[in-house]
Amino acid sequence: MTLTTASKVTLARILFVPLFVVEMIAYVNGGSDWHRVAALACFALSAGGDAVDGYIARHFNQRTELGAILDPVADKLLVVSALVVLCMDTHQKFVAMPWWLLAAVLTRELILLGGMVAIQCASGKFVARPRVSGKIATVLLMTAISWTLLQWPAPPLRFFTIGAGFFTFVSGMYYLYDFMQQWRGGQGALKMGVRVEVPR
Repeated sequence: MTLTTASKVTLARILFVPLFVVEMIAYVNGGSDWHRVAALACFALSAGGDAVDGYIARHFNQRTELGAILDPVADKLLVVSALVVLCMDTHQKFVAMPWWLLAAVLTRELILLGGMVAIQCASGKFVARPRVSGKIATVLLMTAISWTLLQWPAPPLRFFTIGAGFFTFVSGMYYLYDFMQQWRGGQGALKMGVRVEVPR
């Protein structure tokens, strides 16, 4: 399979995730502030690359099924990895992220994954439509993580985390609704032949 330029950018975004985690852990375990700066750079490159691969895919006609799957996967890996590290004991290097936010994000992804697997096993294709609530949740999560990495004042962070948690819950309920609608639609609805969409 030949990778398009857009897909190569997306793969690079995914490769930045383990580097981000390593630098975060190095800083938390007593490393110099350069590790935090490196982690912030990896996070910015991975998150900012979303706009780059999207632009290339749209303007150079490089939309592919692989890219449609890899693009949101890159976002999900970055967000979940960051939340896991920031929910652990950071030795007061960072403001701790609440565990309930990580639980909300993981629950939403399990709903999405469970729906895809269940309907795929029924010889169909699960289509979870991207919704505004999911995009808002992603923006708020990215903002909260960036705010923490930059070590900006903690009080406003609460509003970002609460907002991210709320919109994550709402988007999760929409995914569950999509799943129930397609499941109740029976085999006729499941065999419509629409491509699988993995929303953010």
